[in-house]
Amino acid sequence: MSEAAAGGEAVVLLAVDAGLKTGLAAYDRQGRLRWYRSHNFGTPDRLRRGARQLLRQLPALRWVIIEGGGRLAEIWLREAEHRHLESRLLQAEEWRPRLLPSRQRRDGRAAKGSADRLARRVIAWSEAPRPTSLRHDAAEAILVGLWGTVEVGLRPDFPDLP
Repeated sequence: MSEAAAGGEAVVLLAVDAGLKTGLAAYDRQGRLRWYRSHNFGTPDRLRRGARQLLRQLPALRWVIIEGGGRLAEIWLREAEHRHLESRLLQAEEWRPRLLPSRQRRDGRAAKGSADRLARRVIAWSEAPRPTSLRHDAAEAILVGLWGTVEVGLRPDFPDLP
């Protein structure tokens, strides 16, 4: 999705829940969510081409925050480096404690359900288009991105969400 197609403020931060089924969330200079989606790349080669194409479509992009590991996360890191973007690789254990209370993180299933509910609140707060369905990878990318907006200094702290 191009920035023009996303309608509005230029994207400066992209959050990625890395995998062949990838979650993506884009944030503007004010630290507000502009768009989000899931994409099933299917193969590492298609992921590589897709990452390259997406980063090329976001000319104002400065940061790429990636949750995950292994060679699929490395694809995003290499593409970000190639475009001279600041990037950060992290695991859920780094961002979840800042956004989800411990009782909501007691196991993976609870954490994913809590992430979905919180991501929907971020969507509402940002006035981004409401989802017809929200895959867990997109929900987690939304929260990784929110965490990233504070980490890189786009926001002083997390917003009070509705």
